[in-house]
Amino acid sequence: MIWCVEDDASIRDIEVYALRSVGFEARGFSDGAAFWDALRAERPELVVLDVMLPGIDGIELLSRMRASDDLRDIPVIMATAKDTEYDKIHGLDLGADYYLAKPFGVMELVSCVKAVLRRCTTTTAQTESTEGVIEFDNLRLDMNSYELRVKGKVVEAPPKELELLNCLASHPNRVYTRDQLLDEVWGFEYYGDSRTIDVHVKRLREKLAGASDKWELKTVWGVGYKFEVRQ
Repeated sequence: MIWCVEDDASIRDIEVYALRSVGFEARGFSDGAAFWDALRAERPELVVLDVMLPGIDGIELLSRMRASDDLRDIPVIMATAKDTEYDKIHGLDLGADYYLAKPFGVMELVSCVKAVLRRCTTTTAQTESTEGVIEFDNLRLDMNSYELRVKGKVVEAPPKELELLNCLASHPNRVYTRDQLLDEVWGFEYYGDSRTIDVHVKRLREKLAGASDKWELKTVWGVGYKFEVRQ
């Protein structure tokens, strides 16, 4: 079931119709309060969430979802007319899986929903097969619970930062370009500034500072980044 949270009835009806026309079950909500109440009784596969909502806005709803153990892993596509770089980075930092700028076509919406679901299904399968835990000296990342521990202490970090660290640390010493990291972490082409990767890496480094001299989030100048493990 795909849930579309949109206060504009015409846009909401189009979103629901488009998703149903390609075989998805879809349901629409006109405001954040109704959506949040429904989450207590049912869990959607994915949420298309407008930012500018009456009452509880989309940013607040996303923040609540990512803070909840029961809801934090539900994929969320943010949909909004606010198309500045700051707005995109803010939404992505909070854990949005994609940022869809209005106006968008119905086929673009359908393609984004399919891509995000495909990525999440693949990630779930990989997590189950590997138990989703990565450990290095003074570092433990558990993607089953989205928990990061540094020197034994839990360190709070947004989901996208953890997913980025998981991508890099799962392949020690492999160099990734920024575009590759966007593709790996967000699952498909991100139509925005790749500097969002730099922002996420900077914040991860601050959280991991001084943890160990046996590994490092390292910049490969002119190329990208790698999780370097020293012998």
